[in-house]
Amino acid sequence: MRKFLLVLLVLVQLSQGFAQTDQIDSLNLILKNTIEDTIRVNTLIALSSNYYRTFPQEAIRYGLLAKELSEMINFKSGQAYALKSIGMGYYFQGDFIDALVSWQQSLNIFQSADDKLGVANMLNNLGAVHFNQGDDNKAIEYYLESLKVGEELDDTLRIATATVNIGAVYFNKKVTYDLSLKYYLQSLPLSEALGDYDAIGTCTVNIGEIYLVRNQPDSALLFFEKALNAYQQTKSGNIAYALNSIGKVYAQKNEFGKAIEFQNKAIEIAQQNDSRLEISQAFLGLASTYKQQGNDNLAIYNFQKAKNIADEISAVYQIKDAYEGLADCYSKQNDYQNAFKYSSLYNAIKDTLYNAEMDKRIQALTLNFDINKKQVQINLLTKDKELQALDIRRQKTIRNAVGITGLLLLFMAIGLFNRYKYIRRTKRIIEEEKAISEKLLLNILPEETAAELKANGSAIPKYYEKVSVLFTDFKGFTKIAEQITPLELVEELNQCFMAFDQIIDRHNLEKIKTIGDAYMCAGGIPVANDTNPVDIVLAGLEIKEYMENLKIEREALGKSCWELRIGIHTGTVIAGVIGKNKFAYDIWGDAVNTASRMESSGIPGIVNISGDTYELIKDKFVCTHRGKVYAKNKGEIDMYIVEKQK
Repeated sequence: MRKFLLVLLVLVQLSQGFAQTDQIDSLNLILKNTIEDTIRVNTLIALSSNYYRTFPQEAIRYGLLAKELSEMINFKSGQAYALKSIGMGYYFQGDFIDALVSWQQSLNIFQSADDKLGVANMLNNLGAVHFNQGDDNKAIEYYLESLKVGEELDDTLRIATATVNIGAVYFNKKVTYDLSLKYYLQSLPLSEALGDYDAIGTCTVNIGEIYLVRNQPDSALLFFEKALNAYQQTKSGNIAYALNSIGKVYAQKNEFGKAIEFQNKAIEIAQQNDSRLEISQAFLGLASTYKQQGNDNLAIYNFQKAKNIADEISAVYQIKDAYEGLADCYSKQNDYQNAFKYSSLYNAIKDTLYNAEMDKRIQALTLNFDINKKQVQINLLTKDKELQALDIRRQKTIRNAVGITGLLLLFMAIGLFNRYKYIRRTKRIIEEEKAISEKLLLNILPEETAAELKANGSAIPKYYEKVSVLFTDFKGFTKIAEQITPLELVEELNQCFMAFDQIIDRHNLEKIKTIGDAYMCAGGIPVANDTNPVDIVLAGLEIKEYMENLKIEREALGKSCWELRIGIHTGTVIAGVIGKNKFAYDIWGDAVNTASRMESSGIPGIVNISGDTYELIKDKFVCTHRGKVYAKNKGEIDMYIVEKQK
């Protein structure tokens, strides 16, 4: 989860008597003593802002009252800020589509009034909605436009806000952490120069997130603590977010006691602020830590707490996360009745969110289409009247020309129509061929490598610190090949390799190649990850199980048995594309040679792993030490047999 900045803009029109206060009682007193004028509008908006996090529905209600009054007294600025407040309520309620509609209307009013400050704010907030919906391309368009307006105004706050949000988008891309870090580090000094602690906290907490996903918990902790110090200056609900993030670091380090301590503190702070959205999020964080610790009962308790609070404020996305966690915990406890219940609720709310958002998108598109269609009709009507007047003046002189012109137009229309059909047919053929080419390329190369190759004409080999390599080979293959026809041999090999392909796909592994009866795959490429040793051992056990079942089938049919050796090793590799005319994705390094040695020295019908792989997976699998084997360039190395998953 990345933290980004929403612009919680304070109305500049508020008079001195209440511009600096956010006390609800004071605002209600002002509201009671004001007539229906701009001051009343601004007071309603200020009241709305006090309820964003605690009671989003109240924020929406006050915003709607402000909008209605603004329209009645023709107060354009008030309308824009009221729509902004309504959008904030929808946003914190988790209703991103309605937030998008409200903020787009607010942006239109700011643009018509040439209020560039308001425009920059709304562009930023619209980017936040698209970011939440996973539309990174649209989000970065809005953020860059907001940055452009901020630079025109020479407004350091808007520049810092847009810059940190651009960094958050690049963080979301996962392979662009360095670029994300670059933008965060640009925003941080601007935020510090402004003394904007909320922006400082956002920058540092996001930098901490980068180090967390890079598995550098100490660096992550340093920046999360800086974020906490900054947020404590503002006394905002973000304090709970920072505490929750610190808890994540300790959970990653398996220091669950400290993780739980910080996440309980996050809950306490959020409760003191009566920030119900943050309370729900903090309970979700605590529940996830208990779940990671293996304490399913406490995980369930906290998931339920998170769900109940989310229900109160209709925070549908938090409700969805709670359902998912509850389903998983009950499943681990073999409580299949509750697991099925919450799994069904989770799927239902996902479908509801999807359908509701799609309906609103369709309604918005339909509304725009109808407006455009009506405008076209008006334009055509006006044009038709002009043409009628012109025809009356000229009809005596052009009567004969009309027939000729009509005939020419008919021929032209026929020609254009035929050309349109030809272009459409050609375009369809080109698109079909392109789709076939894309599919063939992705069958040969990983998606990331294929994209780099298409963009640059070449793909630079990359170094990977931790990659797990698996080799398989059939024992006595030559003898088996002599007993059956070549066609039968190829068909049976193809059956096995297709099954292997399906297994490694399920475990996020990359097929490298087959050579004769040998099969090779790897985990942790082309996108690096820390789970590949466990992933590849699980795949090896599943391949072993498949071959055991195949052996039973072949014996029942009186056929020769196929026995498979499986070898696995984890280490460093270089991966990339070789060749110029016929591309091939391959990996090189000692890890490849050692994995091959594990296979060739292995016992058929079991999963053989090196000592290096064993050290990475020993907490999750039951293994037996087999002894030492010689590996080229490495000498004597330990070999283990994987018995089963713990």
